[in-house]
Amino acid sequence: MNILILEDDIALCKGIELALADPNRQFTLCHNISSAKATIKESAPDYFCLFVLDLNLPDGSGVDFCKELRAAGYTAPVLMLTANDTELDMVTGLQSGADDYVTKPFSLAVLRARIDALLRRGGLATVTSDCKIDGVFLFDFEKLHFEKNGKIVELSKTEAKLLQLLYSNKGQTLTRERLSERIWQDGTEYVDENALSVSIRRLRAKLEDEPSNPQFIKTIHGIGYKWTVEL
Repeated sequence: MNILILEDDIALCKGIELALADPNRQFTLCHNISSAKATIKESAPDYFCLFVLDLNLPDGSGVDFCKELRAAGYTAPVLMLTANDTELDMVTGLQSGADDYVTKPFSLAVLRARIDALLRRGGLATVTSDCKIDGVFLFDFEKLHFEKNGKIVELSKTEAKLLQLLYSNKGQTLTRERLSERIWQDGTEYVDENALSVSIRRLRAKLEDEPSNPQFIKTIHGIGYKWTVEL
């Protein structure tokens, strides 16, 4: 497991590394956004399994950097460190794509527990219980039962799996590659390159009021797709 810690307080950064120490974990410590970007650019897309980001950094905001990570298709969990404990700051951090936050000063034991929980969840979340969105949809992924405005929507297994990935990671951009790998786990090399586009088009036809102008399943050009949270 490779974890990137972005914190400009060098002593705190090292302390976090020590608190999270584990034989199966490796750490990359960065003290500004520019060095973090350079490190990530030089690494494989799935190299980091977790990002720990400070909110206020010398060359920018951890919130903006988190947004950039999500827009670029990185789905690994993000934990935000912030000295701001107002509700607005917390909401802003979570809306940027962060999965959790810890307010300074914090207990390193608590931080480790929160991070362990994120790592157990993994990069792509899954949902097995009933889910409602703004009174429009009801999704039961366990029973493969789907409704829109109280009317049953019939989905194929592929469409249901695609919907589950998008909705469970709502607000995050999922790359075409990651979606294909998760949907067709037996080997994407045998799947037509247009299969994902076709599945997206069929899913939109069943869920969107205007499939050509989708409200929920957005295309992030050149990257992939995301289920929007602006409802």
